[in-house]
Amino acid sequence: MIFDHRTYTCRPGTIKKHMKLYEDHGWGPQSRHLGQPILYGAVETGDVNSYVHVWVYKDAADRAAKRAALAADPEWQAYLKMSAEAGNLVSQVNTILTPATFFKVPEGLS
Repeated sequence: MIFDHRTYTCRPGTIKKHMKLYEDHGWGPQSRHLGQPILYGAVETGDVNSYVHVWVYKDAADRAAKRAALAADPEWQAYLKMSAEAGNLVSQVNTILTPATFFKVPEGLS
């Protein structure tokens, strides 16, 4: 199992607009292809112009296959175009994590 931890930072004052754009146009295709994330949330302290999401995959091949299907989805491509045109995002950091040997994903999240 691997976790794909993603942090996105928006221009100040645009995070609510960006999250609404994603809710209306990105959430549907992304969750359809990747499943439900174990976390999707806005940062409350620290860099409050950021949001984080964490996706769970069986392995790197599962992640690659799901992300390829997402990238090929016309609805997702349309969302990416709208997001780029809005210009709200300024940075993205992706980190792939493996769970510690003693960690068990809570029931219903994997």
